[in-house]
Amino acid sequence: MTAEKVQASDWNGRNGDQWVAHQASLDQMLAPFGAAAIAAAAPQPGDHILDIGCGAGDSSLHIAGLVGQAGTVMGLDISAALIERAGERARNSGSSALFQLADAARAPLPVATYDCLFSRFGVMFFDDPVAAFGHMRSALKPDGRLVFVCWRTAAENDWVSLPMGAIKGIVPSTPPPPADAPGPFSFGDGDRVRTILSAAGFADIALTPFDHAIPFASDVAAAVRRACDVGPLERALLHQSDAVRAQAMQAVGDAFAGRRTEEGVIINGAAWIVTATAA
Repeated sequence: MTAEKVQASDWNGRNGDQWVAHQASLDQMLAPFGAAAIAAAAPQPGDHILDIGCGAGDSSLHIAGLVGQAGTVMGLDISAALIERAGERARNSGSSALFQLADAARAPLPVATYDCLFSRFGVMFFDDPVAAFGHMRSALKPDGRLVFVCWRTAAENDWVSLPMGAIKGIVPSTPPPPADAPGPFSFGDGDRVRTILSAAGFADIALTPFDHAIPFASDVAAAVRRACDVGPLERALLHQSDAVRAQAMQAVGDAFAGRRTEEGVIINGAAWIVTATAA
């Protein structure tokens, strides 16, 4: 299977189901990053926006309120469960945002239609990112813009580095995937992002670091559960003995205990806000 087929299988299986189940709290965690990206995109009344990897539609719904009835927002995602949830939220709120189950890297897109291509953590999974961004660029108007937020490196993001660091020496380590393999941290290298977007035909490329605290869970036990639900911890523990799993979970809990505050377990998140224009 190609990397994109694996991603599609994941997001139409456990990953998608977990995001739907925890949609409200996950959107709360990511809200500051999405808000920063939306501010950079600066949607105007009447704009036409394509939201790539829209998930359960949180950003699409916010943007639809900014572009108004004269504008349009179309959210695309490869997860049927998330698209269903996004559509449900739009109907319940009376939003004009529309959603479609599609892979933005390959789906037929209207040529020179959109004022902005937008994404909140939805563009790091393309098997061939240059081809994907080139395909999506064709949907931009000549003066259109690209704005997205993506994670920086795993080492800079506690939601991965804390639990995975805690189990070192307890769970046998496996070689990490190549840095450029499709996945949440494949755009961690800013120079790689610039190279991809330049090759895809974009200009005026800028990357701005954006760091923000993430309210990860209400308490340590909830933080451990979330780390198992969202991230690589569950896969790392999948085939381990009960004794190893117990020891690893204790170590993960100890790591999160160091981030406990009166407001809950607060961790660090590190992202890029990326902007570019259609060349």
